[in-house]
Amino acid sequence: MSLSTPLGRVRLLSLIEGWSFVVLLFVAMPLKYFADQPMAVRIVGMAHGILFLALIAAALQAQVEEDGWPLKRTALIVLGALLPFGPFVVEKRILAPLART
Repeated sequence: MSLSTPLGRVRLLSLIEGWSFVVLLFVAMPLKYFADQPMAVRIVGMAHGILFLALIAAALQAQVEEDGWPLKRTALIVLGALLPFGPFVVEKRILAPLART
């Protein structure tokens, strides 16, 4: 994954954002509700939110800069980012095959 290309930036941000979502759901949320540690959700939630916005911005930038980048692909990236484990599915089925071509 090269950060010098729009596709590389989207792929990297997608994976980082996906992991931040997993940490938010399976580490920070249980800490908040079962260990009375609400600060975990504040910190991880803020990081996840920033990464989510960065991913959306990178996907939109890729759509503008890459020839033949369809709106449907951008929409699937955004939809995947809204679902738990969605970014990993998007990476495997949509983004990784593009990197091979």
